[in-house]
This record gives sequence, structure tokens and C-alpha cells, in this order.
Amino acid sequence: MNYIDLKEKSEAELLEMLKEKKLELFTLKAKQRTMQLTNTCELRVAKKDIARIQTALTAARAK
Repeated sequence: MNYIDLKEKSEAELLEMLKEKKLELFTLKAKQRTMQLTNTCELRVAKKDIARIQTALTAARAK
């Protein structure tokens, strides 16, 4: 996911994406605690996606 793709989305779409990514991060953390997560890089990717979405939301609200 790139920031350029997120700039074009509306605030409602960004909020929905943020909700989905936070749920994904929650499930990844739960899998890690139960030793079911094989690729721990997914945690970092999910966190960075959340940060990108939050940045796009801030920019959208500033307009």
C-alpha cells in the first residue's frame, strides 16, 4: 500500500481501511502470542500501513 493510493480516497473509506488494518494487527498479535505466526514481518507491514492511513486521514482533515 502506497501513500499515493491513499491520498485519493475519501475520509470514510480511510476510516474503514483503518478499522480493518487495526483488526488485522490484533489478530496477528494474537497469533504471535500463541506461536502460530510464521512470518513476523507481517506485524511491521500492518503497523506501517496503519501509520500511512493515519497520515492520509490527517491530511484529508486539514483540507
